[in-house]
Amino acid sequence: MKTVTVNASVRYDVLIEKGCLSRCGEMTAEIFDPKKSTAAIITDDTVAGLYLDTVVDSFQKAGFSVCCFVFPNGEDSKSHDVLLQVYDFLIENHVTRTDFIVALGGGVVGDLAGFAAATYLRGIRFMQIPTTFLAAIDSSVGGKTAVNIPAGKNLIGAFHQPSLVVCDPCTFSTLKPETFADGCAEMIKYAMIWSEDFLRLLETCDINEQIEEIVAYCVDIKRQIVEQDERDCGIRMILNYGHTLGHAIEKITNHTVTHGHGVAIGMVLITKLAILMGRCEQPLLNRLCAVLKRYHLPTAYDGKVSDLIDSCLHDKKRAGSIIRLIFVSNVGKTDIVPMDTDDFTKLLSEDTPC
Repeated sequence: MKTVTVNASVRYDVLIEKGCLSRCGEMTAEIFDPKKSTAAIITDDTVAGLYLDTVVDSFQKAGFSVCCFVFPNGEDSKSHDVLLQVYDFLIENHVTRTDFIVALGGGVVGDLAGFAAATYLRGIRFMQIPTTFLAAIDSSVGGKTAVNIPAGKNLIGAFHQPSLVVCDPCTFSTLKPETFADGCAEMIKYAMIWSEDFLRLLETCDINEQIEEIVAYCVDIKRQIVEQDERDCGIRMILNYGHTLGHAIEKITNHTVTHGHGVAIGMVLITKLAILMGRCEQPLLNRLCAVLKRYHLPTAYDGKVSDLIDSCLHDKKRAGSIIRLIFVSNVGKTDIVPMDTDDFTKLLSEDTPC
């Protein structure tokens, strides 16, 4: 088993092992007292059909009382309407501060369940059981929780660290290829912002043959960043490489472009902007595009870049009239660059190559 320990405001372990899903209850019993805690499992209808019985059985065998809430899968469910349904479920099942929420699923489940945990009774404990590659290496770790509103993605949220993360990479085998590729975009992001050695590995290896190691490597990069800046005021911003434009693409396409695919395009677009501004050179873009294509990810945007301006200006990294852009000048060298929103608007309004 691979273990990465995150020392944030809450100290917790990320446990990574193929086949561990059937033992998630006994792992959790080392953190929460089964005699005093109810496990409130929140998941979507796709994941429920695949893994809910296994997880419920494991928790019950470990001695926990269990209640379950299942909502329709998809980004549209990361909403206030579904959040209110979660609150009603927690109240109806008499969930108190001695109990805990289990987020079983991908990023939508983790964000929604985590935000419910952060706000219900002013905060109760929760754990993550990610079932997608993207959630395993990114959204299940670090404590960001949120729901969407019409103005943009993740604009209503809270920092709330989990008490435990249990990751079984065997769950990735049920993912559609494009869903697995979503996680690959975040994996490539980690390499671009942090490690030349990691990028070289991704350019040559078969990640399926060493998936536990890949997950652990990504989580450890995020651990190092989160431990320095838990509240996203400094270095943690580099984790949003490609995300400002990526989130805008997701929004403008009504999420027909998924998160990872949006991030992939966003990394390409921000790198093209960096070239125009003299902050990096063409070979870096060529290398980025090559590795994205290797993992079946897009490298071009079909729409007008200028159409993304409004959504970008609602980005969480904006402060007053300043938006902070994340540029990679060389692999592993990442800069947080403040730009006036008028200058940013002008930059995207020009004939930016797509």
